[in-house]
Amino acid sequence: MATLNIPQNGKTVKGRAQKTLPNVDLTAMVDLAFLLITFFMLTTSLAKIKAIDIVKPVAVEPPVFHDYPASRTMTILLGKNNRAVYYMGEAKNAIMKIVGMSDIKSHILANKLQVENAHTLNKDKVMLVVIKPTNTSNYQNFVDIIDEMNINGILVYAIDDKYFTAQEKTIVKLKGI
Repeated sequence: MATLNIPQNGKTVKGRAQKTLPNVDLTAMVDLAFLLITFFMLTTSLAKIKAIDIVKPVAVEPPVFHDYPASRTMTILLGKNNRAVYYMGEAKNAIMKIVGMSDIKSHILANKLQVENAHTLNKDKVMLVVIKPTNTSNYQNFVDIIDEMNINGILVYAIDDKYFTAQEKTIVKLKGI
C-alpha cells in the first residue's frame, strides 16, 4: 500500500493534546497513472512510414514500347560518382550526354518541352523516360531520379536494369560510369 509520509514535528505545544495526522493512501492514484500511461503508449503512432510506390514486374523478355515513337523516348543511365548518361531516341543513332545528378532536372525539363513542341499534331504529347540503373549506381541516385519524375510531371516512366544495348555498355565502360 502506498502512503504519503508526513514528517512530524518533535515540538508540542504545552497543554494541548497531540493530533494524529491523516494517512493518505495513494494506491488508486498510482494505478490510474499507469493505466493512462499504458493507454497513451498503445494508442499513439510515433512516425508514419514513408516509402516510394514502385511496382516492378518480373521481366520475361526485353520491354518493347510500341505506342511510343523513339523521338519521344528519353533514356537515363545511372552511374557511379553521381553521374548519369542520357539520350533521346534510339541508342544506335543517339548522341549520349554525360551529366551530373544535380543537372539532370534541367535536361529532363528541356527534353519534355522539346517533345511537347515537336509533336503538335499528336494530341498525346507525353514523353516516356526509361531509367536504367547500372551495377555501379547507388540507391540514392535512383530515389532522386524517381523524385524528379514526380516533381517534373513525367507520367510515363519505366525502370529497366536488365537490358542494356551495346552502345550503352560501351559508353558506360569507356567513360567510367
